[in-house]
Amino acid sequence: MNVRSLWWPAGTGGPSPFGTAHLKVYYPARAEGTDAERLTGVFPPDPAGAPYPVVLFCSGVNVEQAAYRPLAAGIAAAGFAVVTFDRVAELFGGQYGLTPGVDVDAARPDAYGTRPTCPAIPAVLDALGGIDLLKGVLDLDRIALGGHSAGGTVVLQSARFVPGVRACFAYGTHTMVATMLGWPPGTVLPAQADCPVLLGVGTRDGVIAGSSDRYGEPVPSDPVTRTFTEALAGPGDLLAVVKGANHFAVADPVDPTAARAFLDLDPDTDPGESRRAFTDLVVTFLRAHVRGEDVTPNADPALIDLRRR
Repeated sequence: MNVRSLWWPAGTGGPSPFGTAHLKVYYPARAEGTDAERLTGVFPPDPAGAPYPVVLFCSGVNVEQAAYRPLAAGIAAAGFAVVTFDRVAELFGGQYGLTPGVDVDAARPDAYGTRPTCPAIPAVLDALGGIDLLKGVLDLDRIALGGHSAGGTVVLQSARFVPGVRACFAYGTHTMVATMLGWPPGTVLPAQADCPVLLGVGTRDGVIAGSSDRYGEPVPSDPVTRTFTEALAGPGDLLAVVKGANHFAVADPVDPTAARAFLDLDPDTDPGESRRAFTDLVVTFLRAHVRGEDVTPNADPALIDLRRR
């Protein structure tokens, strides 16, 4: 399927200029050979599979959305509209950077589970209705949320507050929470997702290991496995352990000047193979749970150890 993309803004709240998210929307397109296509580079959406379910993907902190283009385009090629976004806003302690945004107060013990920790998610979805080119071809009653690293965490903490969400997927993600927010050491928060979840992690993830002191445990535990066993409870949930992959396996290229890739371990498998294998698994998972197709999510056991309940 031919995939094209377009850009769009979304107001996500917060003081100007930090409230604007810059969206990139990937969609199945149909080349018609018109002068308009030649002169503008804009291709109309392919009506054959419309309306297309929408997949909103939240980036990791200080990881630009361009790094997720292979993943996003791969999902869009399977008949989905995929949205990524860049949003510069406050991170913590007066620092600013790329972030999907976290309502810190919503993650504290007295408020967690009452509202989404990422208010940008519904704001971005609302903004899609203003794109004239995609009028009538986006199915906002069939939504999937995905994310990498902290972007996956806010997805798991916010999904049930977003109407239309049928499935979630996340890579390099967990819901173990920092003690600085007022939680006891080693607390794994229950996911706020009333839908099937695909949770992915690489066996060479150095970033999660390098962050373990945030959680106050005297002996660090495995936060991703604990998230799968303690934070999730659905019969359709899956844990995909990608053999030899590191924290940034879903990103290409990895920017050595930003984020925390310097903490990561070297992969033991080809990053391209790991990324393609995880993308294929995500596509099958979304076909089953968002489009309702009679398929069973599966993976090459040489690359992914897929664990079910």
